[in-house]
Amino acid sequence: MASQRPTTIAAYIQAAPPAGQPHLNRLYRLLKSVAPEAEEAIKWGTPFFVEPRFLFAFSAHKAHLNFTPSAAGLAPFREALAQHKTTREFLQVAYDKPLPEDLIRRIAERRLQDVRAREDDGFW
Repeated sequence: MASQRPTTIAAYIQAAPPAGQPHLNRLYRLLKSVAPEAEEAIKWGTPFFVEPRFLFAFSAHKAHLNFTPSAAGLAPFREALAQHKTTREFLQVAYDKPLPEDLIRRIAERRLQDVRAREDDGFW
C-alpha cells in the first residue's frame, strides 16, 4: 500500500498491489450490489460496509485478499468454504485464483439479512 493512507475505497484499491486490483474491483462491485445503501468507510486502514452496523470488509495483501463478513457471517457456509483458505473471520483468496463470486454473494446477502434482522450479533 502507498505511504499516504487512502480515504476512499476507490483509492484503497488503486493503492493495492496491481495483481490484486482486478479481484478487488470485482469484489467491491459485488458487495456494493448486495448492499447498495450501506455506508462505505475506511476504518483501521480497511474498506468497510456498514448498515447501520458492520456488514463486511475486505483487505488487500501482497498476494491475496481477505473478505471479512465476521465469524457469524461465515459460520453457515463452513461446508461450502471447505475448499477455500479461511480463518474464523476471513475468506482468503489468492490473486492467482478465481474469485468465488457466487459464494461471496451468498455470504454477503446472508450477512446483510442477519444484520437487518437483529440489533446485536456480537461483532462491532
